Amino acid sequence: MRSIEWRDGKVRFLDQSQLPAKEIYIETDDETVVARAIKSLALRGAPLIGIAAAYGFVLAFDRLKSNDVKSVTACIERTTHLFVSTRPTAVNLFWAVNRMRNLAIDSAGKSLEGIHANLLAEAMAIHMEDEEKCRRIGQLGAEILPNAASVLTHCNTGSLATGGDGTAQNILKTAWEQKKLKHVYMDETRPLLQGARLTAWELQQLQIPSTLITDSTAAFLMQQGKVNAIVVGADRVTLNGDVANKVGTYGLAVLAKHHGVPFYVAAPTTTIDFEMVTGSEIPIEQRSGSEVSKIGNYQIAPEGVDVYSPAFDVTPNELITAIVTEKGVLRKPYREALEALKKQDMSKLIRKLSSGREGR
Repeated sequence: MRSIEWRDGKVRFLDQSQLPAKEIYIETDDETVVARAIKSLALRGAPLIGIAAAYGFVLAFDRLKSNDVKSVTACIERTTHLFVSTRPTAVNLFWAVNRMRNLAIDSAGKSLEGIHANLLAEAMAIHMEDEEKCRRIGQLGAEILPNAASVLTHCNTGSLATGGDGTAQNILKTAWEQKKLKHVYMDETRPLLQGARLTAWELQQLQIPSTLITDSTAAFLMQQGKVNAIVVGADRVTLNGDVANKVGTYGLAVLAKHHGVPFYVAAPTTTIDFEMVTGSEIPIEQRSGSEVSKIGNYQIAPEGVDVYSPAFDVTPNELITAIVTEKGVLRKPYREALEALKKQDMSKLIRKLSSGREGR
């Protein structure tokens, strides 16, 4: 299943806000529709919203009438603002927007057809790269799970959230295929129930044995010894290894520490923010109070009640057993591991640029 794809000049995506009751796909050639879908969580998941924004850039330039500098610059600025203003926490979104923005700037002066072709190729490359990252994360993560693993997961990290088979959830899928996985427990993930609505739906399709629990049941489950690993995704990882993920993740990490359960984070390197040192710097998205006071259109709390509804929380690095990326499994001290990863990436970039100069 592909949650998003480019099809005949349009973006086609699955409206996740309708799952599991309805499986509805939306096709559009309007970038504002894509942006609204990201903001409303019809499109969600850190890697997926980056891919969606990349395709949105293509749609914006598809309707451009002139390739003069003023028109191209205005389109770049408008489209950049449109997407970076949708959701503040997931760094993949900003990474993808900057990648498309820089290419658009470099393409200035080309024909409209040339600009569009460059942007579409880049958006498709971002999509395909994420698919490969998911595959590698699944392989590397499955290797570190215990045999006959009974795993607890939070929120949704499967194909609905990425360009491939998922991050944390692909670790579970790969482990199941390798006969290392015994069972999955998934938190319902209040307030928007991504675990109940989305992860439960995906695991059923994959025919992986799974049990849905309320968020508050996790502690009792660990106390009974029914969980021997926790695997979650991430929306931003800072240089010291602090992790922002769906609200409720921090509580799980504290519980895991108390019960001696390893706590793994699965994240592509595009989720790492090398410019942000600690989790205290991460902007935390605040959602509408109605997402807590209502379930769907049904009011479950008194009208006018004050609500605090952060979409994410931050898990300190000392509570994390390992961070699984497509480039390897990172362990403490995370700052050293992440700085080494950054240097490795810089060395590859320098070699690539040098190779390009030599070829001219």
